[in-house]
Amino acid sequence: MSDPAVDSEEVGHVADLARVDLTEAEREEFAEQFADILTYFETLDEVPEVEREPELTNVMRPDETRESLSQDEALQNAEETEDGYFKGPKVS
Repeated sequence: MSDPAVDSEEVGHVADLARVDLTEAEREEFAEQFADILTYFETLDEVPEVEREPELTNVMRPDETRESLSQDEALQNAEETEDGYFKGPKVS
């Protein structure tokens, strides 16, 4: 890597956008650290691809429609109802 991927001017520009005050020494330090990070990412490109596991398949049974409770049957054991709906406690 002859040309650094990130220089102190770019670090300063991003710091200005983020409204972060950095000294020139901090800008240089961050530029070096960013270059190291980008180098690590380049090594990830060298990792060989491995064979993937087969796609997952749905092993659940299909949905079946069937008769359900009427509204009155569903509400018959509710402590409180209002206008044909369950009524719960007020949430503050």
